[in-house]
Amino acid sequence: MVTNVVATITALEAQAAASLFLSDNLGDRFLASAPKLDGAAHVWRVPILLAYPLIGPVGQTGEILVNATSEEIISFTPLEEMKATARRLYEENRDAIEAAFLLPRNP
Repeated sequence: MVTNVVATITALEAQAAASLFLSDNLGDRFLASAPKLDGAAHVWRVPILLAYPLIGPVGQTGEILVNATSEEIISFTPLEEMKATARRLYEENRDAIEAAFLLPRNP
């Protein structure tokens, strides 16, 4: 029999736990996006995006699973895999990323 769990932590708390994990392990270009509850697996699935300040997200690099009843990180896409995906996304979006940083800014 499959039972669904009632989450005792909010999506915002799951996202914060994933963000803390990212800041401790990857760096400032990785963004924890909007979590989705997977009640059957008892986890929040938090997509990890590569993002730049002036243009926003350019693609998904991985996922972090956060326990739905605690803020424990259950699993995550391997860090080296997320870095490799980020490099590929950067190369695919290089022109837009570099152009955004060359735009004149209003004082």
